[in-house]
Amino acid sequence: MTPARFQPGDRVKVMKADVPGHLRTPWYIRGHEGEVERICGFFANPEELAFNRHGLPKRALYRVRFAQKKVWPDYAGPAGDTIDVEIYEHWLERA
Repeated sequence: MTPARFQPGDRVKVMKADVPGHLRTPWYIRGHEGEVERICGFFANPEELAFNRHGLPKRALYRVRFAQKKVWPDYAGPAGDTIDVEIYEHWLERA
């Protein structure tokens, strides 16, 4: 297991990819920038586990916070509203 690449407060961007398989990264968040809120831990990759593979090495799972207005430009709620999404490290890059 490698150490986490990102720390709380880091700005990250979610990979915008259309890859086949059993994915845990929602379409609506791909390509967006957010801030790491916390490291949730290290887990076997569920995208591999879905195909009965071992899912190793374990990967860091992050809770990333996004401004709702940036995700949904027509969002009519308060400007400070956010959405948190848990995303595995291999989907993230530095913003």
